[in-house]
Amino acid sequence: MSSKAPTQLTQPTDKTEKLRIAGMDCGDCAVSIEKSLLTMPGVKAARVSFGAGLAEVSYDPQLARHEALVRRIADLGYSVEQPPARRQRDLEFIIQGMDCADCAQTVEKSVAALPGVAQASVNFGTARLLIVPQAGAAPAEAAVRQVVSAAGYRAVPARKRRSLDEEPFWRRERRVITTAAGILLAATAFALSFAGVAVWLVNSLFGLALFISGLGFARAGLLALRAGRADMNLLMTVAAVGAAALGDWGEAATVVLLFAFGGTLQAYTLEKTRGALRSLMDLSPATALVRRAVGAGSAAQEIRLPIEEVQPGEEVLVGPGERVPLDGVVLAGRSSVDQSPITGESVPVEVEPGSELFAGSINGPGALSMRSTAAANDTTLAHIVEMVEEAQSRRAPSQQFVDRFAAVYTPVVIASAALIAAVPPLLFGQPFGDWFYRALVLLVVACPCALVISTPVSIVAAIGAGTRRGVLIKGGAVLEALGRVQAVAFDKTGTLTEGRPRVVAVHALDGDKDGLLRLAATVEARSEHPLARAIVHAARALPGSTQEATDFTAFPGLGAKAVVGGMEVYVGNARLFEELGIPIAGAADILSAEQEQGRTPVLVGTQGGMSEAGAGVVSLADSPRRGVREAVEALRQAGVQCVVMLTGDNPRTAAAIAGEVGVDEYYAS
Repeated sequence: MSSKAPTQLTQPTDKTEKLRIAGMDCGDCAVSIEKSLLTMPGVKAARVSFGAGLAEVSYDPQLARHEALVRRIADLGYSVEQPPARRQRDLEFIIQGMDCADCAQTVEKSVAALPGVAQASVNFGTARLLIVPQAGAAPAEAAVRQVVSAAGYRAVPARKRRSLDEEPFWRRERRVITTAAGILLAATAFALSFAGVAVWLVNSLFGLALFISGLGFARAGLLALRAGRADMNLLMTVAAVGAAALGDWGEAATVVLLFAFGGTLQAYTLEKTRGALRSLMDLSPATALVRRAVGAGSAAQEIRLPIEEVQPGEEVLVGPGERVPLDGVVLAGRSSVDQSPITGESVPVEVEPGSELFAGSINGPGALSMRSTAAANDTTLAHIVEMVEEAQSRRAPSQQFVDRFAAVYTPVVIASAALIAAVPPLLFGQPFGDWFYRALVLLVVACPCALVISTPVSIVAAIGAGTRRGVLIKGGAVLEALGRVQAVAFDKTGTLTEGRPRVVAVHALDGDKDGLLRLAATVEARSEHPLARAIVHAARALPGSTQEATDFTAFPGLGAKAVVGGMEVYVGNARLFEELGIPIAGAADILSAEQEQGRTPVLVGTQGGMSEAGAGVVSLADSPRRGVREAVEALRQAGVQCVVMLTGDNPRTAAAIAGEVGVDEYYAS
């Protein structure tokens, strides 16, 4: 086994910036910006994500500057914008029905035109609309909902998000109802046609299905045409209208329903990903308790503020059981902090002055004072959310091909149909009716239904299969790359291991293991620490019952003390015993051996040390899942050449677990 540091991709002197770009309306825009940035002196790497609206640029600050990057992007016809910080007066909505970045731009421009709106920004990845009102004025929620509805979408105030998430998907996404209604009408029409019912009635049902299911993407096609683009929505609309004009109402309805069904599946996929993204964002609390001087010369006061208004360097107070609002460094206090929401590690980290804290982690029993080191949009959690947004925005290569194909194919087909309808009658005196009919036939025949529906259906089927097995797949690009994978890296906690500590060994110096475990559980019964809960859980499986404890005292980050049977009993780590001056010589060898195996030893003793009855060591560990070694071997048989384990644990713990699960390499700390 070996522990290697990951390769650093850029030189330490290079600077990496992420710029939010406004004005992109297609994937080609992103490619143009990317190529242009790469030609600039000093720029080492550039990657532009159209879906996320982000450019990530690495450059030598001695040869290139931020202002030069902004000017180059502006010269190309786009702009770099700073997302507005969230303030108390700002309005936030969730937008339903968006399935492309163009949808987000449509909503953004529509809302920005409302009276009282200073700025409107839509994050397509999270489907959120943020409105900054003008000074002294603000748009009414009803007006925002109305203008968004007119654009073909639905706006729901963010404060109602919880109730919105509880709604079933078909209630939140209107196209589910329209597509289902269209399918039902079309199926009825087909059944009646075989039963010999009047043709006008059958065609009326087909026409109704055509209107109900096709109105949404017909509107999208017209909006694209108004913006000077001919997309797949426009071609599908023209093909459906052409089929109806030829009298093939069943063909027209089929074309529309296939396209609508594919769009519904795509919307379902996006909603699943957005739900996972929103749950990530909820890890960080909305407010923070800050110690700040309100006026010049006044004493510092404790003020609760939105986290967006807290500046780096300010003192933030975190109470017991609260989530840490921002990244920072502990100034005063000791506690154990559950960092599993950020790092995935199940065992809480003991923190003291000078220790690092991450936004979204959960404070334990101690009160902490910390100095914030990053703004709300620059925390570790914010970067994680940003990376997930970018991953979600990347489309599968096959989807990108369909988009590129449609960008060329659609105008070519429409232009060809126009030429067929116009050239023979104008130049050769042919009857216009015949050639117009042939032009319509071309439009209908050229409609690429298979291309349009195949990609979203296959991707949704694969993502759905993964979800049922507990696997969250970030998008089609990941799926297609999966077939070429040669190496797999797994997080340790909760993936290769169970994700929760349990008692794996009891070392009683007097030989009474059950008595030692019951004594430790008696003291830990009032503690909420995960290690304490694991000890109490193990003791409950023993015959007999624990004693009563009094005078319980918790030492945050160290352990606890209680009086059991008239005797003070201490349960905690080695540092607790050292600070209290209690000798642990009798258990030193056991401590060393347990740590070598990657376990977490908990000392149990009295003021007299390890020499008295009831003293010993209880060891805990996060055990590998059942069958994980077999799963690693199955990956090798499937063609994966290297299986790696990643963990925030120390190298000794990592080495022990790596040996048990059978991975090829591990990266610790």
